[in-house]
Amino acid sequence: MSLTRVQVLHIAELAKLKLNDAEVDRMTQQLSAILDHAARLQELNTDAIPPTASVVPLHNVMRDDVIAPSFTRAEALANAPDQDERGEFFRVRAILKGGQ
Repeated sequence: MSLTRVQVLHIAELAKLKLNDAEVDRMTQQLSAILDHAARLQELNTDAIPPTASVVPLHNVMRDDVIAPSFTRAEALANAPDQDERGEFFRVRAILKGGQ
């Protein structure tokens, strides 16, 4: 399928592109070649090919959750710059100013 300059200028307008004459000529050839290739793909018989969402086999890349030893609350808070009064939580300064 061969596009005309008028069609390419219309496509450029829809895409809000400003093309000079040389670019219009180049785009006319390139877009026509793309449409020709798409038309050739439409000719392929795909009746025997099942629909697929992906052409590569998918597998879960996440590891299984495994319970493992962890820090106690006291160990986790040992290097905290500030804690609540009961020593149970990290305390951080507010980063927002009042009135918002």
